[in-house]
Amino acid sequence: MSHQSELIASDIDAYLAQHEQKELLRFLTCGSVDDGKSTLIGRLLYDSKMIYEDQLAKIEKDSVAHGTTGGSFDPALLTDGLKEEREQGITIDVAYRYFSTAKRKFIIADTPGHVQYTRNMATGASTADLAVILIDARKGVLEQTKRHSFIASLLGIKHVLVAINKMDLVDFDEQVFEQIQKDYREFASRLDSTDLHFIPISALDGDNVVNLSERSPWYQGSTLMNFLESVYIGSDRNLEDFRFPVQYVLRPNLDFRGFSGTVSSGIIRKGDEVMALPSRKTSHVKDIVTFDGSRDEAFAPLSVTLTLEDEIDVSRGDMLVRPGNVPKSEQKFDAMIVWMAEQPMIPGNQYLFKHTTKTVPGSFTTLRYCVDVNTMHRQPSPALELNQIGRVNVSLNQPIAFDRYRRNKSTGAFIVIDRITNVTVAAGMILDRRTSEDEAGHWDEEPHSESLTQEISNVSPEERAARYGQTPVTLLLTGLPGAGKSSTAYGLERKLFDLGRSAFVVDGQNMRLGISRDLGFSAVDRSENLRRAAELGKLMNRNGLVCILALVAPSEEAREKAAQVVGTDHFLVVHLTAPAEVCAARNQDVRDGETTERAALDYQEPVKADLTLDTEKLDTVACVDEITKLLESKQYIE
Repeated sequence: MSHQSELIASDIDAYLAQHEQKELLRFLTCGSVDDGKSTLIGRLLYDSKMIYEDQLAKIEKDSVAHGTTGGSFDPALLTDGLKEEREQGITIDVAYRYFSTAKRKFIIADTPGHVQYTRNMATGASTADLAVILIDARKGVLEQTKRHSFIASLLGIKHVLVAINKMDLVDFDEQVFEQIQKDYREFASRLDSTDLHFIPISALDGDNVVNLSERSPWYQGSTLMNFLESVYIGSDRNLEDFRFPVQYVLRPNLDFRGFSGTVSSGIIRKGDEVMALPSRKTSHVKDIVTFDGSRDEAFAPLSVTLTLEDEIDVSRGDMLVRPGNVPKSEQKFDAMIVWMAEQPMIPGNQYLFKHTTKTVPGSFTTLRYCVDVNTMHRQPSPALELNQIGRVNVSLNQPIAFDRYRRNKSTGAFIVIDRITNVTVAAGMILDRRTSEDEAGHWDEEPHSESLTQEISNVSPEERAARYGQTPVTLLLTGLPGAGKSSTAYGLERKLFDLGRSAFVVDGQNMRLGISRDLGFSAVDRSENLRRAAELGKLMNRNGLVCILALVAPSEEAREKAAQVVGTDHFLVVHLTAPAEVCAARNQDVRDGETTERAALDYQEPVKADLTLDTEKLDTVACVDEITKLLESKQYIE
């Protein structure tokens, strides 16, 4: 521990210098109510001898009046500083505590477990390098455990330690520990947690907190303190992208003009070329000034003042970057937000958005979905209520310079402020540099070369129709994943072949294995996948073939554009429908991003389909027969 250093007695200056050079780890404790978060922090402070004697005496006295341990020493009272917290034995506000060992310095954020204080938890998690998620061994993984885990993942915390607490109350049963570990891993598999660890502890008694417990001989892993001292966080900071939001223009006299702020990411050195955004004017760094004098370089998260060689216009809210590494400057973007106000978030309302040192007015144009923290499913919702998490489209009145949150927390995060009350109502994380609504796709683009011409075949459409005994047509079989599109398409192909006709199936999954292997499952990518399939249909129709497209094709607008590509006289829409739960049960072979639940959120049923088939009531053979009758009635086949 820090107090045990021999330098304290022999050379206090050397000790202080050694202490200053220790690496700092910020971590938070979170989880459900009464899982033992404050007790664990109190135990860490007590065992690391970071409590003064008079403070310890007061805690022992308060333990009799307010403790939850039957009058014995209650470590939780070290962090539960509010009167209401001590009376109820809960944490309400975020409590920050500081301690150190011989290896590291620590800042702990003790966050509340109650649902109504989820916003406080998000505040504590915003600056943390590591999350310690406590679980009561008697209760297992609860809803609030999942909510806090999801927020920690959302805020980009890469290191997660799951401390299964109160193991003494279940007699340190290994089976209980293994079951909770299994349950949590199953839930966490849907989160973006790359470094996950589990430790059985008793925060009240100190088992496996600083020393390995004799009561759990089956556990031979690291203690909680050893893990906190050894977890590697050196690669977590972004030292590649230099971002310097200007907070203040320092002008103490006529001969000095400096730009003060905190280096959000990256490294800057004297003589380096920088660009000011949004003006895009360039200059070179003349000096890097701090309270202790000039430096040759600065890096995140140092607070410095930069002076430049040239007099360029830079103000508060601007950002200095490297000319060859520039963030995106846009007014619109997609983001995930945690709503923190009692008043619900309604799309279209005006707010203030504070991003780095810049505050601009704007609004949420669309609430795409909110997230069910228990199932991680996306649900449509007209508004976001207190503590709910959702994906939104943001539209600002002027551009901001930002990075994706996963790449750069500082320039990828923002807060939302109520314009009337000046209260912070949401915290946001930017997902993409461009919104899906603004992606035009390639439907209306012109070819890159103006010299391209369309070649005409020597075989006429009439000759092909006479040869094949059919009029070419493209059928789009649309519906949710699991609605039966592929099985119906291939069944129809078989029947047409047996009738002496020529048909070809373009299946969405096969498209993604080849022509569309570069596409994902966003609305834009699905639209582009349909565009490519429609182009294939048009080429096949020109060669006299019947083309059967089996695609989800969720957008009505995209389906109409596909009809225009092929030609409305040669395009039919067949809607295969079934209840979402039936489709989900069938769709066992789930591809990433193509679950029935996710697709159902964005799917728009055809306004005017040429044929609608209920695949819950009709089998594949019956569906094929109905489509064949449609082709005969439209005189595409005889």
